[in-house]
Amino acid sequence: MLAKIKYLNSEYLDEIVGYRRHLHQNPELSWEEEKTTEYIINFLEKLEIPYKRITKTGVVGIIEGKNPSKKCVAIRGDIDALPIQESNSCNYKSQNNGVMHACGHDVHTSSVMGAAKILLNLKSEFEGSVKLIFQPSEEKQPSGAKTMIEAGVLENPKVSAIIAQHVTPELEVGKIGHRPGKFMASADEIYIKVFGKGGHAAAPHKCIDPILIASHIVIALQQITSRQANPSIPTVLSIGDIRGYGATNIIPDTVELKGTLRTFDESWRNEMHHQIVQISQGIANAYGGHVEVSIPEGVPFVANDPKINDIIKQAASEYMGGDKIVAMDIRMGAEDFSFYTHHVPAAFYRLGTGNEKKKITSNIHTSTFDIDETAMEFSSGLMAYMAIKLLED
Repeated sequence: MLAKIKYLNSEYLDEIVGYRRHLHQNPELSWEEEKTTEYIINFLEKLEIPYKRITKTGVVGIIEGKNPSKKCVAIRGDIDALPIQESNSCNYKSQNNGVMHACGHDVHTSSVMGAAKILLNLKSEFEGSVKLIFQPSEEKQPSGAKTMIEAGVLENPKVSAIIAQHVTPELEVGKIGHRPGKFMASADEIYIKVFGKGGHAAAPHKCIDPILIASHIVIALQQITSRQANPSIPTVLSIGDIRGYGATNIIPDTVELKGTLRTFDESWRNEMHHQIVQISQGIANAYGGHVEVSIPEGVPFVANDPKINDIIKQAASEYMGGDKIVAMDIRMGAEDFSFYTHHVPAAFYRLGTGNEKKKITSNIHTSTFDIDETAMEFSSGLMAYMAIKLLED
């Protein structure tokens, strides 16, 4: 089976690279992936793979092996891009002004497409079914993963395990990163609007200064992580945007704060939401102002099931060689694949795409991000092999 999968990945390599380059040239923002969805549907229809649209731009296909109702596993690719103007000069550069696949979702999606072709060829040789989840809006709320789960993507047939990958330029191409248990942090956006009373900066006694109030709030919020957080639970609270709309001689009426909150414990995460509101309100009240605090529901932490992680780690070792498998540390970055991990046993792994010799080292979410396409020589085959191993377990 392993030899067949490797052979098929090699046979389909040019097509898989072509899928990736087409997607890279035609990126679309979250919940606007209409042409991307059409491209995926055309691919599935050409191969006569049953599918259905789910949510606005999501698609789920299914490949049935022998005894298809025995077990079902899923492989997921996210399809949206980012609002970034690409500055690369490659011949597959983005053709959509101000939009770019700067997070590797073109790789994730094309890898699932390639895995689908491989699995379709082998469907008489494995038992069970494999769901192909093409998910919108990983980058933006509302989360595409959460929305698709609510729409029933993990049901009919019920998914017993799910996997997904993410490109990682910090890993040299040809290597796979894994971590059992908690892997990536939860993430919530923080919005605080401070209301005071504006006026002339030379007469602060006639004002209620929202700049001062906001400054005290920023400093006080840092005490949550330094004095209230359990040191064993990684926690980040960062304010990244402060806007007062005043001037050198004007104290404004309002100040807006925006930030992010990240951690690895759901109870502590909820407690921090409460603390942010209480601290902000208390400080504003003490200085005669008031606040509006909004913390929309973000994403939970990624929880890799140890057993599923062990299965795909072993599959990767067999496919790539044990020296190519790298243990990863926890990451404070977030990923909405986390929603799946809190519903069914799941594992999220890293696909090395960097190459220092070729100077392919730019990080994700940058205008110069690209991958060493050598990764496509095994990304689909590895995913297909992992899916079969999960069906066999």
